[in-house]
Amino acid sequence: MTRHVPALVVGGGISGLVCAYALRKSGIDAQLVEASPRPGGVINSVTRDGFLLELGPQSFSSTFALRELCADLRILDQLLQAPPRAPRYVLIDGWLRPVPLSPPAFFMSSLINGATKWALVRDILGKSIPPDADESVAAFVRRKFSSQLLDRLVAPFVSGIYAGDPERLSVRSAFPQLYEAEKTADSIVRGMLRSAKSKKGPRERPILQSFRQGNETLVRALANKLGPALLTSTCVAGISLQNDGSFQVRLENRTGNESVSADSLILATPTDVTARLLAALDASFESPLSSIDYAAVAVVSLGYLKKGVGHSLNGFGFLVPRSAGLRVLGSVWNSSLFPGRAPQGHALLTCFVGGTTDPAAAKLQPEELAGLVHREISPLLSITSAPVFSNATIWPRALPQYNLGHADRLAAVSKLCSRFPGLWLSGNYLRGPAIGSCVDQALAVSEEVRSYLAA
Repeated sequence: MTRHVPALVVGGGISGLVCAYALRKSGIDAQLVEASPRPGGVINSVTRDGFLLELGPQSFSSTFALRELCADLRILDQLLQAPPRAPRYVLIDGWLRPVPLSPPAFFMSSLINGATKWALVRDILGKSIPPDADESVAAFVRRKFSSQLLDRLVAPFVSGIYAGDPERLSVRSAFPQLYEAEKTADSIVRGMLRSAKSKKGPRERPILQSFRQGNETLVRALANKLGPALLTSTCVAGISLQNDGSFQVRLENRTGNESVSADSLILATPTDVTARLLAALDASFESPLSSIDYAAVAVVSLGYLKKGVGHSLNGFGFLVPRSAGLRVLGSVWNSSLFPGRAPQGHALLTCFVGGTTDPAAAKLQPEELAGLVHREISPLLSITSAPVFSNATIWPRALPQYNLGHADRLAAVSKLCSRFPGLWLSGNYLRGPAIGSCVDQALAVSEEVRSYLAA
């Protein structure tokens, strides 16, 4: 017998969880299915030997919608804020140099030469027009500023967000604010200022945050609210379109098979899974979805006795330009940002290896990754003793890549979706990989579904 639901959400990462929660809050009996035994996707917090580890995202930037969600879930009091003035560092010529975080600091910094600083002045006073063709982040920075800015600041920053290659990432898709600023105001700086002034709603400065018991606090709160509406260890075996326009979805789990009829279907799954599921409706979904690349990333956490670390660890952490010749992309100093991350007298550091520029890293064993990271960061942080703790987690498809042509691929997918009323997609490949961006996109989808079902 086929069970009917108004809305079925497939995929229990942060996008699917938020979408299902928002739908149920609006009075729609939405059901959520997740193939793995636990919801949350890459958001995974674990405690080992007294260390609180984030196996995926280490923190998140606050947004209005995310804060409202936390308030609604009654976990607002569990939020922790990182020191707002914590310095960030970048590795230059073997030394950790502070990243300038304000215009005055940028112009005073010896990190950037005079030609690059003058290029910023030219942007403020002059005019430029972006090319019609999709432009890579690297080409954009070279055209507007300099190769030095690309190597020392922009490329490491891109590694920190996307673990991607700036030569391949689309500035239009990965950093749309920059593209739109130049397009609308002939200047990045003027365009960004104009956008900030015209933005409606509450204005707030992004704050780096986590939860007292880790980022998975948000996942657990959402899962608890969903209750029996969330089914884990449940796979979608097939999707078909019924004569009345509804979707019939075949589910498989440990107890057997089930058929569900849904008026609306929301796929909050990675693109490879989405492509496979939608191929049954139209084989044309396969090409644009499967061509969205993902970066493999290894998240390596090391615990040290503080007395064995010569560096003060006063700050957020550091990023590493690819020209430095290291395999580590960057390091987050967890125990300096949030309390309770390490036992008394210890420090917890989390480093990232891999990305699109080093795909072989994801094939290393955990002990090899821990040894590699320890060898590379020890001279930078004056570490004189071996780690007392290590953990390595490999994510083969950690982050979607907004590479050149990404906007065209999404447009093709959107056009195909329009042929199937009641079908929506949600996920980190659409509006950005950050937790806040996923929450915003999932809430927008839930509102569209609500309007569709009410029509």
